[in-house]
Amino acid sequence: MDRSYTTYYLEMTSASELKAKPQRHDLQIIECDVPQAEFNKFLYQLVGAPWEWGDLDTWGDSDWQALVEQDCHRTWVAYHRGAIAGYYELYRPDGRNSEIRYFGLAPQFLGCGFGGALLSHAILSAWEWHGTERVWVHTCIFDHPAALQNYQARGLRIYKQVEEVS
Repeated sequence: MDRSYTTYYLEMTSASELKAKPQRHDLQIIECDVPQAEFNKFLYQLVGAPWEWGDLDTWGDSDWQALVEQDCHRTWVAYHRGAIAGYYELYRPDGRNSEIRYFGLAPQFLGCGFGGALLSHAILSAWEWHGTERVWVHTCIFDHPAALQNYQARGLRIYKQVEEVS
């Protein structure tokens, strides 16, 4: 049975619009300087499984490798007491518009107060990436119910809504 839903596209056009949430001392966020396609696939599944992310289910190893080995793709992982708490990917193929391509927390860290800090880190990292003129992201029902609220609380604004059918 088909169901309809709305996809929200949000953007920030100036770093000064960021309403950052401070990072807790027990959350470390580290960029993966060495691309590892298998690791990105694992992170995508770890974070996305509870929300039925499936847009990359048909990808093979070569697809993952082609994505993560591009200079326009970067990945950060958040750790709490040695465990993966979440991650995000930035993707900027045009050299100007930084997309928060994937973002989320591991299931056991939902509700721990890490989401706002991790998103703040993602937005700040996008702005610190030399050449960024705009940061954007999209969300829908295939994300945590608080995702849209978190994006807006950090200063991202809706610029487009699209009605979809799955």
